[in-house]
Amino acid sequence: MEFTAGGRLEVRITPADVGKRVSVRRLSDGGASRGAFTDTVGVLTSWNDGVVVITRRDGRSVRIAEHTLVAGKVVPAAPARRRGPAATFAELTRAAARAWPPVEREPLGDWELRSAAGPVAPAAAAGKVAAGRRAGFTRRANSVLPLGDPGRPLDDALTYARRWYAERGLPAYVQTATGAEGTQERLCADLEERGWVREVTAELRIGALAPVGDLAADTGRVALSRDVDEAWLRRYGRTGEPGPHVVRVLTGGPSVWFAAVPGDGGVPAAVGRCVVDGRWAGFMAVEVDPDARRQGLATAVMAALARRALDEGASAAWLQVEEDNDAARALYTGMGFSVHHRYHHYREPHRPDA
Repeated sequence: MEFTAGGRLEVRITPADVGKRVSVRRLSDGGASRGAFTDTVGVLTSWNDGVVVITRRDGRSVRIAEHTLVAGKVVPAAPARRRGPAATFAELTRAAARAWPPVEREPLGDWELRSAAGPVAPAAAAGKVAAGRRAGFTRRANSVLPLGDPGRPLDDALTYARRWYAERGLPAYVQTATGAEGTQERLCADLEERGWVREVTAELRIGALAPVGDLAADTGRVALSRDVDEAWLRRYGRTGEPGPHVVRVLTGGPSVWFAAVPGDGGVPAAVGRCVVDGRWAGFMAVEVDPDARRQGLATAVMAALARRALDEGASAAWLQVEEDNDAARALYTGMGFSVHHRYHHYREPHRPDA
C-alpha cells in the first residue's frame, strides 16, 4: 500500500477521522533500523491519551501507541463483492433476524431488545435470580440488535438493556458486526472499553442459491416438512429442554422448511432448517450424526432445501458459521459461500453480586 507523498512517509489521519476506514503503518519491535514495520487496515474506533485503536474486519481491535505511527491515511470502504449476490449489511442482518424471531421484543430507539427464553420463574421475575443463571434459546434471539441510534446516550442504553434482561433472568448480550460497509466496529470498541466480553464470533456467508440446488446429492433420502417434531429436536441437540418457546423460534420466519434424513432409533441421521424470505434462503441448524459424517448427508440436506427455496422464488442464500468450525467452513466454501461480514456477541461485564 502506498503511504508516501513526494517520497516521504506521512501520517495523514487525526482524531477527527474516528469512525473512518484507515490504513496505518507503525514501527514493530526492533524499530525502523531493522526495517520492521506492521501495517493495519480497519476502522479507526478511538484516539485517546496517545493510543490509537483500529478495529479490523474480523472484529479484533489493535491498540497502537501514537508515537510508533510512521504513516497513515483514510482509505475507501471495503470494495464491493465481485461474485455472489449483491447485499448490504442492513439487508442481511434484518433477514437473519427474521429467521430467528424472538418470543418477546421491545424497541429502544433503533435498537431492538430480543428474548426467546422459556417461562420465567417467580424468583427471576422478582429480580432475585442473578443474571446469567438462565439461558434463552440461541444468543441470536436473546440479544440486543443495534441497527442505529438507541435514542439516548450509549451508557444509558446499555444500562436499560442490562435491566431489561435481568428482569427476565438472562444475561445481557449485544450482537454487533464488522467487516462490511455500515458495520459496527466503533460500537465493538465502545463495548470493549466498557468491559463487555466478546464470547462468540461467526461468519455470515452468502452465495448463489442455484448452485447449491444443483449439487450432486442423494436428496431422495431427505424428507421436508413445515413442522418440527421431537425426533428432529433430538438430533438438533442445541435446545436443552425443548419447550414451546423453542418451537416458536424454530417455526418462526416468513416461510420455514425442516429437513431430516432417517436414522437409527427414530432419530434422524441429519437435519437442517431453511427460511425463505423474498430472494433470500437462509440455511441453519444443519446437524449430522457423528457416526454418519463424511457420507454426504449435510450436502443432501442443503441441496434438498435449496431446491424447495428455488421453487418459492429465492435466488440468493445466506448462512452463519462460527469461525472455529473449520469443517463446516470448508464445506460451505466448496458450495460457493463466501464471507460477507462477521458478527459477534458481547456479554455484559461480570456483576460482583451475581
